[in-house]
Amino acid sequence: ATMAPHANLRLLGMGNPLLDISVACEDDALLKKYDLKLNDAILAEAKHAPLYEEMATHGDVEYIAGGATQNTIRVAQWMMQREGATAYMGCVGEDKFATQMRASCENDGVLANYMVDASTPTGTCAVIVKDGERSLCAALNAANNYKAEHLDASENFALVERADFYYMAGFFMTVSPESIMRVAKHACENKKTFMMNLSAPFLMQVPPFLATLMEALPYVNILFGNESEAVTFAESQSWDTKDIKEIALKISAMPVAEGKPSRTVVITQGCDPTVVARDGAVEEYAVIPLAKEDLVDTNGAGDAFVGGYISQLVQGADVAKCCAAGNYAANKIIQESGCKCPGVPSFTA
Repeated sequence: ATMAPHANLRLLGMGNPLLDISVACEDDALLKKYDLKLNDAILAEAKHAPLYEEMATHGDVEYIAGGATQNTIRVAQWMMQREGATAYMGCVGEDKFATQMRASCENDGVLANYMVDASTPTGTCAVIVKDGERSLCAALNAANNYKAEHLDASENFALVERADFYYMAGFFMTVSPESIMRVAKHACENKKTFMMNLSAPFLMQVPPFLATLMEALPYVNILFGNESEAVTFAESQSWDTKDIKEIALKISAMPVAEGKPSRTVVITQGCDPTVVARDGAVEEYAVIPLAKEDLVDTNGAGDAFVGGYISQLVQGADVAKCCAAGNYAANKIIQESGCKCPGVPSFTA
C-alpha cells in the first residue's frame, strides 16, 4: 500500500514569504538615509521604495530566502532531518524570486505550498547588517495578498488537517487575520498545538494589528518573542513593568480559550538567557556563547531559535531540551549570513 500523502507532516507554518536582499555596511549612512534602526523590523513606506534598487547595485548584495515563518519552518525541518515533516503556506508572485525561494524550501525538505498571485511581484525584505546586528524593512507585495480562500481549498486545508503543530509569525497578522483564526480554532477543536510570535514592536503599536493579536492569543499554546517585543506588549496593556520575567508570567496567565491547556511564553534576549513562563513559574535557559569574531549577522536568529525549539517539541521533548535546541540552531544561523542551514545538525541534548 502506498503511504497517504503528507503522512510524515507534523508542522505547518503560514506567513509572508520574502526574499531577503542583504547588504553589510561599515557605517550607518544607509540606515540614516532611510530612517531605519538596527534590531528593528518594519513595513516599507513610500520613502523606502528606492532602497531596494540602491541595495541591488551594492557590490556584495546577497539574495537569501527569508520571511520569518518560512525561516523557522526551514530550520525546524533541518533540525528534524525527517522527510516531509514540515510544510509552509504564503503568497508569492510568478517570478525568479519565487523560484529561488521554492528551491530553498525544496533543498531544506520543506513542502512550499504557495498561493501564486501572478499580477504582483514576490515580496522582498531589505536586510541592512552593521556590526552583526540587522535592520529589516519588508516590501510585502504578493505576500500581502494571501487569502483565506487558498487555505479553504480542500487540497490545502488537507495540510492543516494532517499537521498537529502550527506556527505563524506575528507579521502574518497584517495580511490574513481570517486565516490565523481558522487555524487557531481548528487547533483548539482538535487539541493540537498553535504557536505564534510577537515578531516586532510595531504590531503591538498599531491598534488593528494589536486587536488581531488579542483575538488570537486565547488560542495560542506557545507565544514566542524577544525582550523589546515583550516590553512593547506590556506597554500595550498599560502594565507598569519592564521586567521580562514578570511580563512573561503575566502573558502566560492571560485567558485561554475553552479546552486549551495553560499557555507557555518564551522570550529570547539576545545573548542573555531565554525566559520561559508557564503555570505561574518562570525558568531561564542560558544561550551558547559566541565570540564576536564568529558572529556574521543576527538576521534569522530569533526565527532559528523557534525552529530549533519546535523541532524538539514535535518529538515530545521537555522545555529544557526545546530551549537547548533553539539555542543550538540560533548559534549556527548567526554564523551564516541570513537564514542558511549549514550541513547536518549535530544537536544532542
